[in-house]
Amino acid sequence: MRIETTSSGSFQNTTNWLSQSMNKSPETALNKIGNEGVAKLKNATPRGETGQTASGWDFRVKRLSTGAEVAFINTAHPESAVNVAKLIQFGHGTGTGGYVPPRDYINPALKDTFNSAGDRIAKEMF
Repeated sequence: MRIETTSSGSFQNTTNWLSQSMNKSPETALNKIGNEGVAKLKNATPRGETGQTASGWDFRVKRLSTGAEVAFINTAHPESAVNVAKLIQFGHGTGTGGYVPPRDYINPALKDTFNSAGDRIAKEMF
């Protein structure tokens, strides 16, 4: 049995699409992800006397040579040498010799956002 295949035309449409995709950046999706993540982090952060750590969440979208990224940052307590949000997340020693255990609040707060991020980015890119 003999099978023969022929083709006609060009791959110009595919080549054009790939070229356009290569230069795209999913910044709109990353901004939406950032805003959603900040809202969830503000809600999930344990509140002390002032609530300053909870209200200190922000995000930045950075364009890289390999694409783009969203970074969540906490700018609360600028007078402190350490990031209070990290102290809550990872635990810390106290000045009187005690220990405050970690409270994993960041990962659960962002879990749904991270799980849906790939689909959102793909939808914008393609």
